[in-house]
Amino acid sequence: MALDDATTRLLQNGAEAGGPPLHEMNPQQMREMNDAMTPLFGDGPDIATVRDEELTAADGSTFPVRIFQPDDARGVIVYYHGGGWIIGSLSGFDTLCRLIADRTQHTVVLVEYRKAPEVRFPGAFDDAWTALEYADRHRADLASADAPLIVAGDSSGGNLAAAVAQRAAQEGAPTIAFQALVYPVTDADFTTESYEDPANALMLAKEAMVVFWDAYVPDPADRTDPRATPLNGSAQGAPPALVLLAEHDVLRSEGAAYAAKLRDAGVPVEEHVIPGQMHGFFTMPNVLPGSARAIDILADAVARV
Repeated sequence: MALDDATTRLLQNGAEAGGPPLHEMNPQQMREMNDAMTPLFGDGPDIATVRDEELTAADGSTFPVRIFQPDDARGVIVYYHGGGWIIGSLSGFDTLCRLIADRTQHTVVLVEYRKAPEVRFPGAFDDAWTALEYADRHRADLASADAPLIVAGDSSGGNLAAAVAQRAAQEGAPTIAFQALVYPVTDADFTTESYEDPANALMLAKEAMVVFWDAYVPDPADRTDPRATPLNGSAQGAPPALVLLAEHDVLRSEGAAYAAKLRDAGVPVEEHVIPGQMHGFFTMPNVLPGSARAIDILADAVARV
């Protein structure tokens, strides 16, 4: 179906504002553009406790996480934000994670992993794993000792969530109860059906994904590593999954392919393609109504965990 009215208006407003397309921006321009959108999302619901902490990365540097902890939290969701491994911040995803924490009554640990091109592969993956281990160690403080641990993320964050879920399954720890993957990056193949469809070249186009990959994983040989492309990894023993895709998205094909890979490995999968939506819709609460619908689906899936 056609894009919904809210998405069409958003794209029209962006076109009227002018400016270069995403793939012609340098990382700083991308980040400034992304930060400029944050006020559009408004304030999220009040959460009992919201605090920032610093985690130590594998190389000794640090990166922040923001913890949204409701009273009597039922579980812990480690959330990895999207942004092509280049952009994204705690403030930019604050409203979304407040909504997720409020709707699920789970503590949300929002991870601001180190970014490319300053930190290249496998830096973001290593930070994602460090944050998962942190949440596992502090599970009793974040919710309860036996609370379910969930990984979730959108786009490049969905890539990280899928990759850490694979590693946890292979190593037998931490125990992950569920994974929620929102239009995840799972491969580096720019020739899929959804990439080739010009109707999907909207807020995110193939040219921008090429820039993102070149910044994060510049060596093509590294792009077959399952930590970069989970579609090349093993899904055996992976946790049950929710896969949320957008109808008009260059990443739709690889997201669907990963859902199929999980099913082939015997993993229970709930898959939704949200009609009339483009890439990025999930992370635009109070701007695109499709975001609220997708959060409802996520909350219902988490409730069943």
